Amino acid sequence: MELPSQVIKRDGRHVAFDEGKIRAALSRAFAATGIRDESLLQSVVSLVLEKISARYGAESTPSVEEIQDLVEQALVELNLYSVAKAYVVYRKEHERIREEKKKILGRELDEVDKRFSVNALRLLASRYLLRDATGALSEGPKQMFQRVAALVALTDLVYDPEVYDVKGVHSSNESDMEIPSVELSFGKPGAPEYTLNRYHVERLAELFRRLSSAGHMKLRWPEFIKWAGEKGLSRHNADFRAYYELMVEREFLPNSPTLFNAGTRLGQLSACFVLPIEDSIESIMDAAKEAAVIFKSGGGVGINYSPLRPEGDSVASTGGVASGPVSFMRIIDTLTDVVKQGGKRRGANMGILEVSHPDIERFIHSKTAPGNLENFNISVMVLPDFWECYNYDRPYPLVNPRDGSVWKEVNAKELLGEMARAAWASGDPGLVFFDNINRYNPLLTPLGPIRCTNPCGEEPLYPYESCNLGSLNLRAFVKEHEEKRYIDWDALEKATRIATRFLDNVIDVNRYPITEIERTTLETRRIGLGLMGLADTLYALGIPYNSEEGFSIMSRLAQFVSYHSLSESVNLASERGPFPLFEKSSYARGDIPLDGYHQGNDWSLDWNALSRNIKKVGLRNSHTMTVAPTGSISMIAEVSSGLEPQYALVFEKHVTVGRFYYIDPELESELKRRNLDVEAAVQRIAANGGSLQGLEDVPDDLKNVFLTAYDIPWWDHVRAQFEVQKWVGAAVSKTINMPAWVEPEDVLKAYTFAYRLGLKGITVYRDTSKSGQVLVAPVGRLKGYPLLPKNRTLDMMVERGIAPPAEKAKSTPPKVPTLQLVTREEERIEFSRCPSCGSTNLANQEGCVKCLDCGWSNCILA
Repeated sequence: MELPSQVIKRDGRHVAFDEGKIRAALSRAFAATGIRDESLLQSVVSLVLEKISARYGAESTPSVEEIQDLVEQALVELNLYSVAKAYVVYRKEHERIREEKKKILGRELDEVDKRFSVNALRLLASRYLLRDATGALSEGPKQMFQRVAALVALTDLVYDPEVYDVKGVHSSNESDMEIPSVELSFGKPGAPEYTLNRYHVERLAELFRRLSSAGHMKLRWPEFIKWAGEKGLSRHNADFRAYYELMVEREFLPNSPTLFNAGTRLGQLSACFVLPIEDSIESIMDAAKEAAVIFKSGGGVGINYSPLRPEGDSVASTGGVASGPVSFMRIIDTLTDVVKQGGKRRGANMGILEVSHPDIERFIHSKTAPGNLENFNISVMVLPDFWECYNYDRPYPLVNPRDGSVWKEVNAKELLGEMARAAWASGDPGLVFFDNINRYNPLLTPLGPIRCTNPCGEEPLYPYESCNLGSLNLRAFVKEHEEKRYIDWDALEKATRIATRFLDNVIDVNRYPITEIERTTLETRRIGLGLMGLADTLYALGIPYNSEEGFSIMSRLAQFVSYHSLSESVNLASERGPFPLFEKSSYARGDIPLDGYHQGNDWSLDWNALSRNIKKVGLRNSHTMTVAPTGSISMIAEVSSGLEPQYALVFEKHVTVGRFYYIDPELESELKRRNLDVEAAVQRIAANGGSLQGLEDVPDDLKNVFLTAYDIPWWDHVRAQFEVQKWVGAAVSKTINMPAWVEPEDVLKAYTFAYRLGLKGITVYRDTSKSGQVLVAPVGRLKGYPLLPKNRTLDMMVERGIAPPAEKAKSTPPKVPTLQLVTREEERIEFSRCPSCGSTNLANQEGCVKCLDCGWSNCILA
């Protein structure tokens, strides 16, 4: 049988003939009709190939449409009418989707465009893809990923051992640094794949200048450029391709600023920063100015306002009285509104006040009224001495930071209760725990304790420190063999190592907005490799989120990524040198700053060997792992956000072309596999608030696995954060979702449970406390949880001296009502509508507000 060597695509391109694509299309048609018969599938494929061979042979080149016509003929000849119908429907739907994608991008589709859904392309086009002076798109997803990959791979070029000496014994040659006029391209010799733009070359020159001034470069700049053009870039084309494929395959995506700004004039790639502030008007104004520069460049800012004197304190220089930290936070809040972040959206802030500050009660309620501090997340930093007073029921002193005087004493239990009531009512404040953050802080000796975090709380940082973030898509590593799904650990390790290099490279080619930030970041070389798609991974594996098996998988995944990212950081240290503060850090003593390492009771990898290797070789990065919000990038990857359960399995999505129902793809696939009516199920699940609980004819095993955020008891949300946090050097972004009927006492228990588990912070969101439209899930109607799985979480609460919550299980959910979306008419509360598209489809996840329609998030790094 002779087959064509090529086929003609719809855009006229000739590509290699691939029978695998015929099999894949037929597999989808078989699956849509519930037929799982590999031998029958092979019979159809064989008949189609025979028809192609007979009509076209090896000499002719058929079009894609002509091959599809032959597929339809083969199905009819084999009397597979239902499959033929499904194939035709798929073909027509595919054509409709293709036309919609072309309309979004304004051109014919390339091979990368086709990998992304209409929703993902719409998000990319509206926010990420570059535009020309007229506002027209000047790149597609392929060119965006090439632009980013090229910048990241330039770091590998400079650190090539042929031109870089880790010992730093060479003389500086900074003087002759003209930007070359010659074109520089990645690709094979004579076959350029991507040509660097001027902004790429400028960042290359700046990195070369810095390393050369430290004596690391063996060549002068003109010699280096000649080497790069003749040999270096082609030699590192594999690195360029590796970073590119990692993103295109959606195995990993960096934080949004990297996608926005790599290879552009702004060139600022970091998501989060922390700024210092002192008790003077000069320092306050300096912080405001620096925050504005960061917002303009595309980042967000965290500030601990505790050094500022309290409201009512004297100001000797003016003879007046101080207005307090909250008043000065309003300056930053207004500034955030004015300075549009990176020209794309507003920035975000974290405001922290330590629990001992005299203004703590005012701070706790600073966001209660609508419209106050809308650009802020706020958190109370709880200090160790507070817990002593709380546990022993002693009064707690509030101390003026200006002179150390005690302004008053408060009841510690009442103060924590006040925080819980405020969070119950409005979602703010969150808590961050000083001693848990600093217990294993590897930089405690050289830099002292950390007292602040980035805007979403998952990255404790020193003043003027920044962090570059990115997330692995766990769902991409779930593979299937003979109808059994499993995690491809080898592929996950490979991706972890490439992603670690990617993020370390970003540190070197970043254009920092402030000189002090560049200096501090280069001292610690902190990176934050995170996770997304956990909920979809558990759906695919058939494992309930809050089962012991689910918690075990979370822990194992976090441990695996943490281990191999640290291991790769050792490899980088051997090639390029450790981070400058390594010898003063606890790593130099062989310590690894992870709770899981110190507990030592569930190791699945050889941490002792890694510890010895770190002590011997060094570590390139002071931290390698952070679990950050992934709102927008998870929508590009089309997976669930971060560690969060799905907010809803089905919801009505509002877009410019109309409204339609979104259904979780894992659930849709499973419903089709079981020959259930997907369209009817979508209507009923939407009427049920996006949950399966209470739907009488849905199999119990589906109800157990396909859980949504509000199906899961709040204490299991805390447990999930714990299982991941113990293997994360920084912190974890996770929302502790609570149904509307919980009491402030539940929030209080969540606080103490989180602290005693060793979490570094906690963010609670009670349903109905913020958003303007509510999906009313069964848990809301029942005043109790439909499912309480058998796990150890409540036992863990008891073991830590916390009385478990009152029984809230409901075993017989009421009958589901007819289709309707339940809304509340209420006073506008923070972000009741998406500021980007106007939608009321908002979810509170990962400490952020996210629009389910357009992907907007108030977390800048998502």
